[in-house]
Parts: sequence; C-alpha cells; structure tokens
Amino acid sequence: MSSEQIKITLPNGDVLDMPAGSTAGDVAARIGPGLAKAAVAAVVNDDTIGLMEPIESDADIQILTERDPAALGVLRHSAAHILATAVRELRPGAGIGFGPAIDDGFYYDFEVDAPFTPEDLEAFENKMAEVTEADQLFKRRQVDKDEARELFSDDPLKLERLEEFDDDEVITVYENGPFLDLCKGPHVPSTGKLKYFKLLSGAGAYWRGDEKRQMLQRIYGTAFHKKAQLEEHLHRLEEAKRRDHRRLGRELGLFQFHPVSPGAPFWTPRGTVLYNTLEQFVRGRQQKDFLEVKTPLLYTKELWEQSGHWGKYRENMFLVLDNESGEHDMSLKPMNCPSHHLYYASETHSYRELPLRFTTLDVLHRNELSGALSGLTRVRQFAQDDCHVYLREDQIAEEVQFLTDFILGHYEAFGLESRVKFATRPEMRIGSDEQWDHAEAALREALEATGCEYEVEEGDGAFYGPKIDFHVTDSIGRSWQLGTIQLDYNAPERFDLTYVGSDNAAHRPVVIHRAVCGSFERFIAILIEHYAGVFPTWLAPEQVRILSVGQDWDESAQELTDALGHAGVRATLQSRETLGYRIRQAETEKIPYMGVVGEREAAEGTVAVRKRGAGKKQEVMSREAFISLVTDEIRSRALA
Repeated sequence: MSSEQIKITLPNGDVLDMPAGSTAGDVAARIGPGLAKAAVAAVVNDDTIGLMEPIESDADIQILTERDPAALGVLRHSAAHILATAVRELRPGAGIGFGPAIDDGFYYDFEVDAPFTPEDLEAFENKMAEVTEADQLFKRRQVDKDEARELFSDDPLKLERLEEFDDDEVITVYENGPFLDLCKGPHVPSTGKLKYFKLLSGAGAYWRGDEKRQMLQRIYGTAFHKKAQLEEHLHRLEEAKRRDHRRLGRELGLFQFHPVSPGAPFWTPRGTVLYNTLEQFVRGRQQKDFLEVKTPLLYTKELWEQSGHWGKYRENMFLVLDNESGEHDMSLKPMNCPSHHLYYASETHSYRELPLRFTTLDVLHRNELSGALSGLTRVRQFAQDDCHVYLREDQIAEEVQFLTDFILGHYEAFGLESRVKFATRPEMRIGSDEQWDHAEAALREALEATGCEYEVEEGDGAFYGPKIDFHVTDSIGRSWQLGTIQLDYNAPERFDLTYVGSDNAAHRPVVIHRAVCGSFERFIAILIEHYAGVFPTWLAPEQVRILSVGQDWDESAQELTDALGHAGVRATLQSRETLGYRIRQAETEKIPYMGVVGEREAAEGTVAVRKRGAGKKQEVMSREAFISLVTDEIRSRALA
C-alpha cells in the first residue's frame, strides 16, 4: 500500500483520506466494524468491484450490503463460480464456459459428453455446500495474455475467449481453493458468504449462443442472502410449474403443437373460443378511435430495404425464394409497420385528419431459433394488436396520454398490475444523433406529462426510435414486458410520408408504433398462468355446464341450455355418466358454473347452481335469476 493519500467520498458527502491502494474492504472497516462485517461488494465511480480490489486514486464509493439490490448480483455471480468449482472437482475433464448472474439466479455452461442428470445436480449442490463450508477466499489476480494462455492451456473455451481480448485489455482471474477461472468479477470476499442456494435444472445451450457451434450443458441455479427469500422463490417456482400454460393448455384442451409446423400453435375449438373472445375484446375497445386495415403477408425486399429491416432484422425474417429471380428476395412480414406506411402514403392527408390510427391483427412470422421456442411465449407464427399512429408534432403529448390510458385500461380489465419503463437509443440504430436527441426529448416530455412513474432502460429502444414499455406483474409476482409506445422520426423520412398543413404546404408527420397485448399468443399464455386456468366467466371458453340428473329430465335441461345460449352464454349440456363423475369433470375443466337439473328443478323451473371453487355448496334459484347472474358477470367482465 502506497504512502500517497487519496480522497474517498462517501454517499453522504463525507470524505476519508486513505492510503492509495486501499481496498473497498478497508474503507468499510474505516467507517465501522458493523459495516465491514455486512459488506458484500462496493460501487466505485459507478463500477461494482470486490471488497479486496485496490483503489489507486480519488474515488466516490458506496459499500454494498445485502440490503442493496446490486449486491444480489455479486452473490449470484459468485454462486456460479462456486458451481464451476464443484463441477470441476467432480468432473475434472469438464470444459468450462461462462457463468453470469441473471435476473432470478445464475447459470454456468460446461462442455461434457452427456447431459447432466438430476443425480448429477444433487451431487454438484452437495459439493458446493462443502466449498462454502470451507470458506475459501476469492483471490483476484491481474495477468497478461501470455500468462492467461498458460493458465488455461487445457480449457479451449477460455482460450477462444482470450483471443478476443485487446492486447492492452485488463485480464483478471479469480482463484478459490484449487479452482481458477478467467473472470472479470466481482465476487464476494469468500465462498462462505454463499449460504442459501439451490440448483434448479439443466438444459442444452449452444456455445456463444451460436446454433452452428457445439452444444454445451447449462446448469441453472439461484441464490439469496436470506433463507426465507430462497424458500419464497422456490415456492414461487413450484407455483409457476403448477400454472405452466403448456401443461394447462393440454389439460384444458386449448392448443397443441406439431413438429411439422414448429413454433405455430394449433388452436382447438375451446382454445379458438378463448382466442376469439380476446380478439373481440380488443376490437371492441378499438372500434371508435382506430381504423382496422388488412394488408398482405408477403413483400419483396425493396420494402424491407426501405424500412431498414433488411439490413437490421433479416436474420429474424422468413425469406421466400422468388421463382423468377431465383433469389431469396421476398419475405413474410414479421411486423405491420411498413405495410401501414405504404397504406398511409397511398393517399393525401390533411392536418385535420390527424392523428390517424391504423390497426391490424394479421398473422406475422419471425424466424426464431428452434431452441428458443417455448409454448405460446416464444413462437414463430403469431398475431399482434398492432397499431401505427400518424400525427403532427404538436399532438405527441396528447396522443401519448391517450395511448397510455388505453393500454393501462386493457391490463386493468384482466387484473394485471403494470409499471412503465422508458427505453433510450440502442447501439445498433438508424437515424442521426440529432434525430435521436429530438425523439427522446419529445417522448420523455410526453411520458412525464402523463404523471406515470417510470424507470429508465438505457440502450433498450427500438432500432428506429425510443419507446415506452409497459411491464405487467402477474398473480405470483412475475414481470412480463407487453405493451409499447415507440416514437419514430425515421419512417416518415424513409417512406416520404407527408400531410398538408394549414399553410397548404407538405409537412412530415410523426409515427407512433403501439401494441398492447404484444402478441395474442403470448398474452394468452400469461393469462393462463395468471389465472392458473381459472378464467373469469366472460373469458372462459365454456361458461356454464348443465348437468341432467337423469334422462327423464334431459328435455328440461336442454331447454335451460338453449335459454342460456339465446342470452349469449357459452353453455353445454352433459347428461351421460354418473352425476358425481360429471361434477368432478367440470371441476377439473374449471367451468365457472354448473347447473344441475333433476326432478324438482324440472317441475319448478329452477336450477341447482354450483359455482366454481365453492366446493359442494349449491344454491337453488329460478332459471331467470341464474341467467341474469351469469350474463351480468359476463357483461361487467367481473374478475371473480
């Protein structure tokens, strides 16, 4: 440690004089023994570092404890390192990839001869416990490229990564016990800091995410600072399994997939009712203020070159061979934007017409990697409640308010809580910096005018403009990104879009891209899991099941079924099998209402009503009252 003094500025503005080369751990100890004991890592000049890393010059510093969200990422990254330690001890020949922290935990990739079994994961977890019990120090070392090559001479995956480093780039390795890893950190001070962790699953993963490279075996896990947090998370995972839309979709007979059409669902009759009910709800809300259009599914590459997608998005598009040219110079549309721009440009528009809101519910296709496909949440064929708004510059704030209210109202109808994020320019983008400055300022000002609280997501905007994203939280606390409002100054230039202003001259409109559900397929997956398949009556594919106690009363039961149908209720009659079996079946299929018709009900014009979730309790009421009860629930879109 140098005799030279540096100034360490704390979050409250206090300044400490410390010797150059002092560590963040030294700073924590200087502040107090309690903080030193609780410290996990530190943020120095906006960079998160380990407690043992030296600080050589004046710096702003914040000591992180388990109460700071950033500390959890450090703990989880360390957990991934400890997992690799365990795997290398039990499988010395395993190739070592990389292991980052992720939103809900961590993973590490390994190159081995066969997939890991559940028994393997149990053994690795037990070995991790031994490593944490040993409380090995994480020792950070800076090395040059030649030394790193020597250290990892038997690790081809690490060697490949090393060759991508610039000659002057800082290369660090971390050592704990016998294990050494190429890693930039940071880590917790020692393995003993990791107490509450769980290995969750294994999966295949292509090296570097490239499907042309070798398949590695990925182990997922999670870690928390407190036992109660881990237990709560594991409970939520079990609940997520119970609600998995892929399982419920099969059990409730909503949709299926077939290998001849990967990533494209087959909707069953019941699933189609659910899909159409959602689509009708969307159409109904848009009927007054939006103009629905239908556009072609296939376009030549000229359109995609004009929009910018051919250069920025082509790998995600399904290309089609043109028989005349012999080239793959056509594509199925992955989004509706360019077709709406073409339609807008086909006519002359006055400033008095704006804003114009074109919406399309057509099928779209995106060439997702086969390994990324997952039920309805990641598909290749889907439909969006897609809308593009053409408006004047002075209408932006008012339109963003209108669209925000519209989107939030949609989520409220399904009982979904939501939060808002503002996403700025990505690294890969089109348009000048001046254009982006203007677009970001205009959209941020409009968002702030709505009064909504929001978070900023730097670099997460669309390639053509900044955006407002809407994230919903489901009934078990998971967050899903759904709706979006994207401000686009590029499309009007690329498509030469104009309107005639009050001065009788041509002006450029602004374009807003808007989606609410995101895609119907993904939104339905979220609803299935949010409700655990127990849909509100208005959304349920089958709303009432009428059960006849015996054949003598089938006619009366059929009359009630028909009356429900005439009132707009989706009702079916089931009169075979035993009554107990049919009741259990209706409960399993999560039918909102059962109506039992026997001798007394047929004679008196009543029905014995059993409501879903009420157990064996039933209420006898007039048929008119029952029909009114159900139709009122449907009309109001009641959630319970």
